[in-house]
Formats: sequence, structure tokens, C-alpha cells
Amino acid sequence: MGNSFGTLFRISTWGESHGGGIGVVLDGCPPGLPISVEEIQVELDRRRPGQSKITTQRKESDAVTIVSGVFEGRTLGTPIAMQIPNSDHRSEAYSEMKERFRPSHADYTYQSKFGRRDYTGGGRSSARETAGRVAAGAIAKKVLKLGCTVDICSYVERVHDITMPEMVEFPSFDLVEANPVRCPNPATAALMEERILKVRKEGDSVGGIILTRVRNLPPGLGTPVFDRLEADLAKAMLSLPATKGFEVGSGFDGSLLRGSEHNDLFENRDGKICTITNRSGGVQGGISNGEELYFRTAFKPTATILQEQQTVDQEGKETVLVGRGRHDPCVVPRAVPIIESMTALVLVDHFMRHKGQCDSFNFNNLQV
Repeated sequence: MGNSFGTLFRISTWGESHGGGIGVVLDGCPPGLPISVEEIQVELDRRRPGQSKITTQRKESDAVTIVSGVFEGRTLGTPIAMQIPNSDHRSEAYSEMKERFRPSHADYTYQSKFGRRDYTGGGRSSARETAGRVAAGAIAKKVLKLGCTVDICSYVERVHDITMPEMVEFPSFDLVEANPVRCPNPATAALMEERILKVRKEGDSVGGIILTRVRNLPPGLGTPVFDRLEADLAKAMLSLPATKGFEVGSGFDGSLLRGSEHNDLFENRDGKICTITNRSGGVQGGISNGEELYFRTAFKPTATILQEQQTVDQEGKETVLVGRGRHDPCVVPRAVPIIESMTALVLVDHFMRHKGQCDSFNFNNLQV
């Protein structure tokens, strides 16, 4: 019922922002994969709140515990359950939200759908839920690392109206993590940080765009027509809180070109079929073509701001509301590891589906 994702490599997340904790169950992980709590914790530390002055000051250790599915440092092939406690929630800051709806938040829609809601911290609609996705994504990344040579790199390309110059080279992990904005261009990162701090001081918020790049992806991943690779990536990214846009390759800008300008022409490069350009973003016909996969995910400004705004209460009476609690003035920097995790989950699932359909039994050379 909407809380599970994936086909063969499948996750189900649970928990609310101010409940006892957050967790995830991962089913379909191959047996024998070496994995440790420490490896998972590295990814969670990248996502956790309170890590810099430009993020929410909620202090959570996000210490993960593996409950099942791992024995003596290796996966068993059975469901892997992980849980992360909530410890620094201040529910009293949300008392006004019990009756009043926050503009552009999930308060009204959750109330309309379910007839009730957890108003503390946003409940299930909070980005706190994504901690479970990152825990599972750490395992997916390990599968990709040991099973193939696929590299995933996400970084902040834009904050508000500040955009970094195009980067041709594939940035290193250390370069992305060198500043709290997670923008691999130091000069642009400084401007982005300055803008985020400015809007925080004003009690406001800004959005931005994350660029994700994947190299060494083999051709053949994706299952047309409904499970195209970019379709599953789009669903994965747009399932994240605050996302409002997704584009692969040339995206919306490509619609301004002619076919003669946009087509990626083929060439034989040392015995390998390649494309001269990559406006397709590594996907054609819903299937990876062996070129670098790249896509962008757009995030809106954080909905909860510390300014007075017009709203209504549950009876429909007009009133005003000032957001309280601790919130990111810009969600984009902390979303980078979440985007990478969802990318890894999609790719592992498609690797397994491709293996099952095309590699386990191949009748192409059968003489009949």
C-alpha cells in the first residue's frame, strides 16, 4: 500500500518523524554479501540532521541496528531489517499544527485521505522517513560495488538561482563532500552556502537541483514498456519529499532542439558501439545504452518557514500560522545521499531483473 518499492530487490520503510524510530525491511538481497553496521552508518551520517549550520539543528545520531538478515558479517539471503531510533524530537513545537494546516505541506492532504494524521514533525510525510531508504541504499551500493564497476555520484548543481558551471569530468566523492552544500565547485558552493544562511536568517527557504551521474553502466538495463529505466528512476526520485521535477539527459531543454540537432549519432570506437554525443542521458527506448546515465531532480523550497502565513484550521476557519520546530532552510544538500541511495536501489533491482530474464536462459542461439 505505497510503502514498498522495488520488484526483486524490494524495500518497505516504516516509522514517523516523532515516533519511536524509523526503519526498513530489505528483501531480495543476495546471500553472502559482506556488510557491516559501520558501512551503513557512513551513509546515514551523510543524511542525518544537525551536520552543519545550513541544515536543521535537530540532533539525531541516526545510529542504525541490524535486526535480522545478517549473520557473522554476511547477508543470509533472508529479509534484512534495520531500525534507527528517534531521540531529539520536540513535539510541543507542533501543537499549533494540530488544528491548523501548514501551507504547501502534507497536513491537509493526509487529513483528507486518512481522516487523521500525526501532526508532530509531519509524521509519515516527514523527510525523516528517508533514513530507512538510505540504510537500504548502503547495501545496494555494496552490491553494485562488488557485483560490477558502476559508480554513482550525485551533487548539488543549483541552489535557488545560483548554478554551478558545467563539469565534464566525473567528480570524486571527496570533492563532493568537501563542503556542506555538496557542490563540487568550491566557488559556487560558497555562494550557495551564503544564500542558504541568508534565507535562514530571514525565516525563509529555497530549493534547488541535484544532478546524478552514473558511469560504467552496461547496456541492456530497463524493461519496456512500463518499467523503462528512466520511468523507474523518475518514480524513485519523485517519491522523495519536496521533489517537484525530474528530467533525464537533455530533458526539457531538448524539446527546443530539432531532431537533427538532438540525435546521438553512433560510432565504432575501438570495436565498441558508442554514441558521439549523449543527449539521451544514457537511456534510449527505456533501456541503458552503455553511455553515462545522468538525470536531474528538482526540489522545492522547504514548506515550513518561520514567517506568518495565511491558512485555515480543520473547521475551515481562516487563521494565520507561523512555522515552528527545526527545519532545513534548503533540503538539497542533505538530499544528495538519499538520491544516490534511491538510484542504487533502482539499478540493483534492474540488474537482477535483467539477469533473470536475459541471462539465466538465452535461446537466441538455439537451432530449431
